[in-house]
Amino acid sequence: MKIQKIDGATVEQRIAERLKELRSDRGWSLDELARRSGVSRATLSRLENSAISPTTSMLAKLCAAYGLTMSRLMHMAEGNFAPLIRRAAQTQWHDPAIGFKRRAVSPPAQTLAGEVIEGELAPATRIAYDQAPRPGLEHHLLLLDGLLEITIGGERHDLKPGDCLRYQLFGPSVFATPKKSSARYLIFMV
Repeated sequence: MKIQKIDGATVEQRIAERLKELRSDRGWSLDELARRSGVSRATLSRLENSAISPTTSMLAKLCAAYGLTMSRLMHMAEGNFAPLIRRAAQTQWHDPAIGFKRRAVSPPAQTLAGEVIEGELAPATRIAYDQAPRPGLEHHLLLLDGLLEITIGGERHDLKPGDCLRYQLFGPSVFATPKKSSARYLIFMV
């Protein structure tokens, strides 16, 4: 995979810088962030120093601690607003350990609320988010290809291409693909 760079830094380096800034802005120690996020102090230190790449689970926990969506964190790491962003310039992030790819479709804008992300899950992938990054956040998930099982608030939804699931996220959620099918989807967050 080609490593995407923004202003000379990789996406992972920019995420690490932004996470360090967020913690510093709040006046939190690594111990405080570890307590709030459930991510170990040692892992947080290595992440903030770009010694390791973040996983999807780790970013979800940190975003929840900061009250941010993952997309918002990615936008914060990307820089200045431009109203048009070509597909080739859209920030991509990949968690190879679980087969998850994420593309920030919306132009980065810290001051605008709505966002669109594209997600791809490999076959037999399961991603569980312990909590909502921002309780009550409205989602519209449109499945483009494959099969996807989503559990929101304990209710399971099986999606096929063209299906759209609209929900507000208040607690845990799970995204899962069957053994023989991947999934590609868009999430519109309002």
